[in-house]
Amino acid sequence: MTTREPTLPVLGITMGDPAGIGPEIIAKAAVAGGVLGQVRIVVIGDPATLRRAVETVGASLDVVAVSHPTGGSKGSVLEVISATDGLGLPIPFGKVDARGGDAAYRCLERAVKMALAGEIDAIVTAPLNKEALNLAGYRYAGHTEILKDLTGAADVAMLLWSERLKIIHVTGHMSLRRALDRITTERTIRTARLGADALTQLGFARPRIAIAGVNPHAGENRLFGDEDADLIAPAVEALKAAGLDASGPHPPDTVFTRAYRGGFDLVVAMYHDQGHIPMKLVAFDSAVNVTVGLPIVRTSPDHGTAFDIAGTGRANPESMIESIRIAATLAAERSARAATAAADA
Repeated sequence: MTTREPTLPVLGITMGDPAGIGPEIIAKAAVAGGVLGQVRIVVIGDPATLRRAVETVGASLDVVAVSHPTGGSKGSVLEVISATDGLGLPIPFGKVDARGGDAAYRCLERAVKMALAGEIDAIVTAPLNKEALNLAGYRYAGHTEILKDLTGAADVAMLLWSERLKIIHVTGHMSLRRALDRITTERTIRTARLGADALTQLGFARPRIAIAGVNPHAGENRLFGDEDADLIAPAVEALKAAGLDASGPHPPDTVFTRAYRGGFDLVVAMYHDQGHIPMKLVAFDSAVNVTVGLPIVRTSPDHGTAFDIAGTGRANPESMIESIRIAATLAAERSARAATAAADA
């Protein structure tokens, strides 16, 4: 494992699809100040594409190609490690292109290797385009599934984070019909535990966890289905028996509002849109996606490539900046845990 002197955490930011807004929000975040004064960043991507992004947004940045993290991007310098040689980048803005999917995958693969080797402390990923990814031959639904394979993680989950609402998903990128078949008592328990651990790392002493039902009114005493009584209620009881502050299954049409108003710290959603719709309603520009269950730290803006505005310079960097902040917090907590474990050994 590569070792570095103790200093500010180094975050590797992947470029994402070069035809989307990823490079632009990276450039804007790099000059935003605030939290970026507490971290060092290096971009894993394509120097020419990042230079185009810097010009597009009018940032005062000098893009410098490096082979490995050095002093970290700071001031007017943005360090970029090239992971896209031979792809012929940059490519046109806003177009689905296999080269964009290939670039996004290569950047993520390089970042994961660096994180596992200890060269960077966390990964922050800019958005990729799923159609372009599959056109390039990578048969994945998105970042979460790629990260699971690249790291060999046994179990991962998607946690959406905003100031007033935190949501973790029992199932992710799949059809609703398939998702319903994958909702089990055991999977619900594992997901809630992953979410509770993540919130503990982010400062919640004993998170209040609300388990959403899957059917209207959480089944209404089996009137609208048996899944809530047969699958989800036993998971809630098991979590309580294990000492977690869990409750439910709650009617899914009200539980997110209750959490938003302060009644719960975390909602366990049963499927992708059940959790994503309320989050994107209340925090479209600021929510963060945290992949929990990995051996490394990974966060990402909770939005897509926005091909419709790519190249205009109008992309909002707020979610990218918040992703950097959350990644830095998680990386510091993980480092502290490792140090404590080493001292106790």
